[in-house]
Amino acid sequence: MLSRTAEDLFWMARNMERAENTARMLEVSFRLSLLPSSMDRQAQFEPILTIAPGDGTFYERYDELSYEGLVRYVALDPENNGSIFSLIRNARENARARRASISSEAWESLNATWLQMQSFDFDAVRRWGYRDFFDWVKERSHLFRGVVFGTMLHDDGFRFIRLGTFIERADNTARILDVKYHVLLPDTEQVGGYVDYYQWAALLRSVGAFRAYRRIYHDTIYPWRVAELLILREDMPRSLHHCYGIVLATLDELAAKKPLECRRMAGHTHAQLCYGQIQEVFREGLHEYLVRFIENNRELGSQIQEDFLMTPMVMAEAV
Repeated sequence: MLSRTAEDLFWMARNMERAENTARMLEVSFRLSLLPSSMDRQAQFEPILTIAPGDGTFYERYDELSYEGLVRYVALDPENNGSIFSLIRNARENARARRASISSEAWESLNATWLQMQSFDFDAVRRWGYRDFFDWVKERSHLFRGVVFGTMLHDDGFRFIRLGTFIERADNTARILDVKYHVLLPDTEQVGGYVDYYQWAALLRSVGAFRAYRRIYHDTIYPWRVAELLILREDMPRSLHHCYGIVLATLDELAAKKPLECRRMAGHTHAQLCYGQIQEVFREGLHEYLVRFIENNRELGSQIQEDFLMTPMVMAEAV
């Protein structure tokens, strides 16, 4: 496969996965904003600007941090290269450049998403409902992945799509857990209260893990168990362990028997996730562990660019 083709497919997948993840983060902040809390509203919304990608110009365009301004900037702003609008546009452009390498159904799904996305402005989203809009973004992302899986040849092009999807998903899971952990970690007297419960439940819902948590633990929601579920559980679809299992298997297929550096890096991280224990994670410090993972994940993406693709990584990473 030509490197340029592989690169477009890789970033097509990353763009769509990032659009979905951004919608999930906005949704969890919307849920939290509806709860009674002593936390300042700005403190609740600030993490989104930390997690979500963007050009860092929010405060140059808006006087204060409000949910309305957040939705305008992070979801709908065509000038913000990390907004949902821009990410879907970029994914569509990646797909348009490689229409011969994807199925017609995959192209039609992504093109239809972009055409509908152009019809949204803030008033339309507010009339429709924020949650309905976020659900639409998630559903279109799910539809696109399902069409790709069900209609494309499972060849190298398909493998680069999978690679982009799960590297991006691992990055998002680590970021949202890190930032939300620090924001939501309650004072001692609040632990176990109903606000504490609903805050952590909202975090789990943002990554589609609420029902999985209840099925596994059969207990109230504790931060260390949330961390264990989203870091070390191999059977949790958005956990770091699950994502790196797929990344490693995909690189094995792409690299064949070549001793590529990206394969070694992915294998090292996967081994740590496979044999790690949550006690070790907290002994190191959850924040320190996740920051190290995010940096290693970023370096892996750069190494994949170097080993397989045409150009160095240029897409802005979330700060």
